[in-house]
Amino acid sequence: MSTCACAAAAAAAAAANQPPHQHGPGCGHTAIRHNGHVDYLQEGHLHHPHEGRVQEHSIAVSDTNPEGCTPPCAGHEPGHVHGPGCGHEAVPHGNHIDFLVNGRLHHPHGDHCDDHGPVEVVQG
Repeated sequence: MSTCACAAAAAAAAAANQPPHQHGPGCGHTAIRHNGHVDYLQEGHLHHPHEGRVQEHSIAVSDTNPEGCTPPCAGHEPGHVHGPGCGHEAVPHGNHIDFLVNGRLHHPHGDHCDDHGPVEVVQG
């Protein structure tokens, strides 16, 4: 775990005399439960608030969330291409980025996307 690279946003808020953003229920970011706690997706980062700081987390590669090639995913139009501006949130998974589609991690791979398993999206 490392300290969040989004410190520039906090510095900008401080310079504008605005309170820094606090992740939590109702903060406006998608919440994902993993490893016994809740993290928040923000601009391709998985943020974990801890003792007044924000740590960068990633969904671990596991049997539940593998990283290999799979049959093509469902959940979006055929031919949909994941990437910046595609309409799906980016999620750090292992050492790569996946995209959140209906509670599942999709990974672009050639002419299809691989299913890298489910994540628990927390409502609230």
